[in-house]
Amino acid sequence: MRRKRQELSEQESIEILEKATSGTLALLGDNDYPYAVPISYVYADGRLYFHSALSGHKVDAIRRCDKASFCVIDQDDVQPKAYTTHFRSVIAFGRIHIIEDGTEKLQTARMLGNRYNPNDDESLQKEIESGLARMLMIRLDIEHLTGKEAIELVRSKIHP
Repeated sequence: MRRKRQELSEQESIEILEKATSGTLALLGDNDYPYAVPISYVYADGRLYFHSALSGHKVDAIRRCDKASFCVIDQDDVQPKAYTTHFRSVIAFGRIHIIEDGTEKLQTARMLGNRYNPNDDESLQKEIESGLARMLMIRLDIEHLTGKEAIELVRSKIHP
Protein backbone atom coordinates (compact mmCIF):
# COMPACT_ATOMS: atom_id res chain seq x y z
CA MET A 1 0.00 0.00 0.00
CA ARG A 2 1.38 3.35 -1.03
CA ARG A 3 -0.02 5.41 1.85
CA LYS A 4 0.99 3.38 4.88
CA ARG A 5 -0.40 5.92 7.38
CA GLN A 6 -3.88 5.18 6.05
CA GLU A 7 -3.56 1.41 6.30
CA LEU A 8 -5.92 -0.34 8.70
CA SER A 9 -4.59 -3.08 10.93
CA GLU A 10 -5.50 -6.66 10.16
CA GLN A 11 -7.79 -6.69 13.21
CA GLU A 12 -9.58 -3.50 12.08
CA SER A 13 -10.02 -5.02 8.61
CA ILE A 14 -11.44 -8.24 10.07
CA GLU A 15 -13.85 -6.23 12.26
CA ILE A 16 -15.17 -4.53 9.14
CA LEU A 17 -15.64 -7.90 7.43
CA GLU A 18 -17.46 -9.22 10.50
CA LYS A 19 -19.77 -6.18 10.65
CA ALA A 20 -20.70 -5.62 7.01
CA THR A 21 -23.37 -7.63 5.23
CA SER A 22 -22.47 -7.20 1.58
CA GLY A 23 -19.60 -6.40 -0.72
CA THR A 24 -18.41 -6.80 -4.28
CA LEU A 25 -16.89 -10.07 -5.46
CA ALA A 26 -14.43 -9.62 -8.34
CA LEU A 27 -13.63 -12.51 -10.66
CA LEU A 28 -12.06 -13.08 -14.05
CA GLY A 29 -15.07 -13.22 -16.36
CA ASP A 30 -15.74 -14.06 -20.00
CA ASN A 31 -13.00 -13.12 -22.47
CA ASP A 32 -10.80 -12.17 -19.48
CA TYR A 33 -12.93 -9.14 -18.62
CA PRO A 34 -13.17 -8.35 -14.92
CA TYR A 35 -16.54 -9.38 -13.49
CA ALA A 36 -17.61 -7.72 -10.23
CA VAL A 37 -20.87 -8.64 -8.56
CA PRO A 38 -22.45 -7.32 -5.36
CA ILE A 39 -23.15 -10.19 -2.99
CA SER A 40 -24.08 -11.01 0.61
CA TYR A 41 -21.58 -13.00 2.64
CA VAL A 42 -20.44 -14.15 6.03
CA TYR A 43 -16.88 -14.00 7.38
CA ALA A 44 -15.46 -16.74 9.63
CA ASP A 45 -11.91 -17.79 10.49
CA GLY A 46 -10.09 -16.16 7.58
CA ARG A 47 -12.67 -17.18 5.01
CA LEU A 48 -15.61 -15.59 3.26
CA TYR A 49 -18.68 -17.63 2.41
CA PHE A 50 -21.31 -16.96 -0.25
CA HIS A 51 -24.24 -18.76 -1.83
CA SER A 52 -25.22 -18.90 -5.47
CA ALA A 53 -27.52 -20.48 -7.98
CA LEU A 54 -26.22 -23.69 -9.52
CA SER A 55 -25.19 -21.98 -12.75
CA GLY A 56 -24.52 -18.56 -14.20
CA HIS A 57 -21.77 -16.12 -15.07
CA LYS A 58 -20.35 -16.06 -11.53
CA VAL A 59 -20.18 -19.86 -11.31
CA ASP A 60 -18.57 -20.11 -14.74
CA ALA A 61 -15.93 -17.55 -13.72
CA ILE A 62 -15.17 -19.39 -10.45
CA ARG A 63 -14.77 -22.70 -12.28
CA ARG A 64 -12.45 -21.09 -14.83
CA CYS A 65 -10.13 -19.22 -12.44
CA ASP A 66 -9.81 -19.58 -8.67
CA LYS A 67 -8.28 -16.14 -8.02
CA ALA A 68 -10.70 -13.58 -6.61
CA SER A 69 -10.96 -10.41 -4.57
CA PHE A 70 -13.76 -9.10 -2.40
CA CYS A 71 -14.28 -5.45 -1.44
CA VAL A 72 -16.35 -4.08 1.44
CA ILE A 73 -17.02 -0.39 1.97
CA ASP A 74 -17.45 0.37 5.65
CA GLN A 75 -17.77 4.14 5.37
CA ASP A 76 -18.35 6.53 2.48
CA ASP A 77 -18.97 10.02 3.79
CA VAL A 78 -18.79 12.52 0.92
CA GLN A 79 -17.40 15.92 1.91
CA PRO A 80 -18.63 18.14 -0.95
CA LYS A 81 -16.91 21.39 0.02
CA ALA A 82 -13.57 19.62 0.48
CA TYR A 83 -13.93 17.60 -2.74
CA THR A 84 -13.12 14.39 -0.92
CA THR A 85 -14.64 11.39 0.81
CA HIS A 86 -14.06 10.13 4.31
CA PHE A 87 -13.88 6.45 3.45
CA ARG A 88 -12.98 3.17 5.09
CA SER A 89 -12.79 -0.04 3.07
CA VAL A 90 -11.29 -3.52 2.99
CA ILE A 91 -10.20 -5.73 0.12
CA ALA A 92 -9.60 -9.46 0.57
CA PHE A 93 -7.59 -11.42 -1.99
CA GLY A 94 -7.55 -15.18 -2.23
CA ARG A 95 -8.62 -18.42 -3.81
CA ILE A 96 -12.30 -19.13 -4.36
CA HIS A 97 -13.88 -22.57 -4.46
CA ILE A 98 -17.26 -24.16 -4.86
CA ILE A 99 -17.85 -26.25 -1.76
CA GLU A 100 -18.28 -29.88 -2.79
CA ASP A 101 -18.31 -31.53 0.65
CA GLY A 102 -21.91 -32.03 1.82
CA THR A 103 -21.15 -31.38 5.49
CA GLU A 104 -19.28 -28.16 4.77
CA LYS A 105 -22.03 -27.06 2.38
CA LEU A 106 -24.66 -27.56 5.08
CA GLN A 107 -22.54 -25.75 7.71
CA THR A 108 -22.05 -22.84 5.33
CA ALA A 109 -25.78 -22.62 4.59
CA ARG A 110 -26.47 -22.53 8.34
CA MET A 111 -23.84 -19.84 8.88
CA LEU A 112 -25.32 -17.63 6.16
CA GLY A 113 -28.86 -18.24 7.34
CA ASN A 114 -28.01 -17.41 10.94
CA ARG A 115 -26.13 -14.30 9.85
CA TYR A 116 -29.14 -12.79 8.11
CA ASN A 117 -31.98 -14.31 10.15
CA PRO A 118 -30.61 -15.13 13.60
CA ASN A 119 -32.49 -17.14 16.21
CA ASP A 120 -34.95 -18.74 13.79
CA ASP A 121 -33.65 -22.30 13.55
CA GLU A 122 -37.00 -23.80 12.56
CA SER A 123 -37.45 -21.49 9.59
CA LEU A 124 -33.80 -21.95 8.57
CA GLN A 125 -34.15 -25.73 8.67
CA LYS A 126 -37.19 -25.55 6.36
CA GLU A 127 -35.35 -23.24 3.97
CA ILE A 128 -32.31 -25.53 3.88
CA GLU A 129 -34.46 -28.62 3.30
CA SER A 130 -36.32 -26.98 0.43
CA GLY A 131 -33.48 -25.02 -1.20
CA LEU A 132 -30.04 -26.45 -0.49
CA ALA A 133 -30.13 -28.82 -3.46
CA ARG A 134 -30.72 -25.83 -5.77
CA MET A 135 -27.81 -23.72 -4.59
CA LEU A 136 -24.06 -23.70 -4.41
CA MET A 137 -22.02 -22.70 -1.42
CA ILE A 138 -18.79 -20.88 -2.17
CA ARG A 139 -15.70 -20.27 -0.02
CA LEU A 140 -13.01 -17.63 -0.50
CA ASP A 141 -9.85 -18.53 1.42
CA ILE A 142 -8.25 -15.18 2.21
CA GLU A 143 -4.54 -15.04 1.39
CA HIS A 144 -4.05 -11.29 1.73
CA LEU A 145 -6.18 -8.60 3.36
CA THR A 146 -5.82 -4.83 3.07
CA GLY A 147 -7.78 -2.06 4.69
CA LYS A 148 -7.52 1.66 4.17
CA GLU A 149 -9.17 4.80 5.48
CA ALA A 150 -9.14 8.46 4.54
CA ILE A 151 -6.31 10.53 5.99
CA GLU A 152 -8.92 12.69 7.74
CA LEU A 153 -10.09 9.64 9.71
CA VAL A 154 -6.50 8.81 10.65
CA ARG A 155 -6.00 12.39 11.87
CA SER A 156 -9.24 12.31 13.88
CA LYS A 157 -7.90 9.33 15.85
CA ILE A 158 -4.70 11.20 16.66
CA HIS A 159 -6.43 14.53 17.48
CA PRO A 160 -10.02 13.74 18.50
